[in-house]
Amino acid sequence: MRKFDTKVQHLKYKVLREVAKQAWDDTLLDNLLEIPKKIVPGNMPTMRCCVYKERAILGDRVRLAMGGDKENPNVIEVIETACDECPMGGYEVTNSCRGCLAHRCEDVCPRGAISFDHNHVAHIDKSKCVDCGACAKVCPYTAIVNRKRPCENACKIKAIYMNENKAAAINNDKCISCGACVYQCPFGAIMDKSYILDVIDIIKKSENNQKYKVYAVVAPSISSQFRYAKLGQVISGLKKLGFHAVVEAALGADMVAWAESEELAEKGFLTSSCCPAFVDYIEKFFPDLKEFVSHNLSPMATIAKYIKEQDAPCKIVFIGPCTAKKAEVQKEAVRQYVDVAMTFEELQALFDSKDLEITELDEDVLDNASYFGRIFARCGGLADAVAEGLKEHGLDKDFQLKALSCDGIEACRTALMKKSKNVLDANFIEGMACIGGCIGGAGCLTHGEKNKAEVDKYGKEAYEKTITDAISMLK
Repeated sequence: MRKFDTKVQHLKYKVLREVAKQAWDDTLLDNLLEIPKKIVPGNMPTMRCCVYKERAILGDRVRLAMGGDKENPNVIEVIETACDECPMGGYEVTNSCRGCLAHRCEDVCPRGAISFDHNHVAHIDKSKCVDCGACAKVCPYTAIVNRKRPCENACKIKAIYMNENKAAAINNDKCISCGACVYQCPFGAIMDKSYILDVIDIIKKSENNQKYKVYAVVAPSISSQFRYAKLGQVISGLKKLGFHAVVEAALGADMVAWAESEELAEKGFLTSSCCPAFVDYIEKFFPDLKEFVSHNLSPMATIAKYIKEQDAPCKIVFIGPCTAKKAEVQKEAVRQYVDVAMTFEELQALFDSKDLEITELDEDVLDNASYFGRIFARCGGLADAVAEGLKEHGLDKDFQLKALSCDGIEACRTALMKKSKNVLDANFIEGMACIGGCIGGAGCLTHGEKNKAEVDKYGKEAYEKTITDAISMLK
């Protein structure tokens, strides 16, 4: 079975695997220049115009695999040398233009950018065009289209723009690190920084001096990934890598649902705090609504805080589908609890860097959370868990939950806009920046509707059937 959705993901994985392999052996700095040659051997290019450019881009991928630009606070970066195959985009006249006599496109153009050839076919002067779209709106044949780059289409908050070199660039003041551009770029020119070297360093130091244990906190969406193996084998693989124990972030989700339901009943209105990209979106685009964001830490940070309080000293590595978690870990309120965040893509690279064939391992057990904690992974799951929390608290009789689950950042925008104008018919907004929720995260190995069914199946397998049962183990 294929491990990745796209060949871009596979290329990214190969770089991560080679970087990790040499880091385990302490030979990374001695062999950095050999990694591009190992991935593209010989003198024939496999994707680009020449092998030298291909290796130069791979060198940039290696840099990002090692943590990227330390001066850039964003966890998403553009490899400018790889961003040269997409057309600049903007409005273009297609061959659907019939050469009509009305010339409505010319009449509405505010900059005189429309001209016609001897067949009355329209042409757009890009040096004059300001991409207002007026011409496209009036064309009776819809012959004028707006050709945006894939990254621009993917970014629903308009944080992507084209720089003076006609390469994509990211406005850090707008970017929420959701990674939509990372997954959609067909050339892999936009990537999330990897902190895989930090993970390896933490594990190696724990093995050498035994002064602390290393915990892996895994997101519930892991149930929809690594489809070529069984979940229990993935857990065994994590322990083979050197993790002392594997804990479900879903247990943190149970803890959040329990506390958040109480907070909601007390305050009367809340937006969720589980998705870091959604919280960042509120802070940057709807700052007047910051007061309504739940004061609970995310499930990742909540369970990590508990572990560190119970078993200090220890280190926590979060593993999930989310690029924004890498940004969340840098926040002051979280970094004291979570040491590193990595994606499922990076975990696959770690397995293979140690030549671990997880399908050959025995199955270990992962059973910390309830059904409700596990379904946080898909859109609507958080709202269902808050409803259950209200019920188990006995608050559902006095407080009627009216939840709105937002599937993707555009749905989040609509809900927040309505709230800002006091016309929202809901008292709880579940905000998920990725389509489908966490199962649609940029760091997933696979994406698709099947992932939702896998998460629900995983939830039903939980030994703990209520939130109360799950969190009672913590007392």
